[in-house]
Amino acid sequence: MRSATPLLGLMRTAALIGLVLVLAACGRNGTGVGNLGPGGGPPGSQQEFLVTVGDRVFFETDSSALTATAQATLDKQAAWLNKYTNYRILLEGHADERGTREYNIALGARRASVVVNYLVSKGVNSQRIQQKSFGKERPVAICDDISCWSQNRRAVTVVQ
Repeated sequence: MRSATPLLGLMRTAALIGLVLVLAACGRNGTGVGNLGPGGGPPGSQQEFLVTVGDRVFFETDSSALTATAQATLDKQAAWLNKYTNYRILLEGHADERGTREYNIALGARRASVVVNYLVSKGVNSQRIQQKSFGKERPVAICDDISCWSQNRRAVTVVQ
């Protein structure tokens, strides 16, 4: 039985080398991983936008003012959207759970509008943009704590 162990190791090594060669060939001939952008998706894909650009910006409590971090993300979004003009986008405004439903719908609408105006100021055609406020109706985090509230105070750019 001891003599079979080196043979199994050799077979595993050969299988691993074969797998590496197959993956390398796929990358060269345009059918596999070689065509993926830095974000894990093909250049100009929704996946690339999500991973490399970022689809959301966050706001302070009871505010629709853009932070410096939000502006940096929106600058990247605008550059991507100006490069890939075939996409339309939906701008979703969101709020945390505090406040009335009506107040949070209005706050989410202000947040979405601020983002739309910023993107348009950076050259994105307004005809490509729709906006909608969800207020506090679609939280991404649920708890009674600042860690959840801060994740829910956001505007999300959905590439369509």
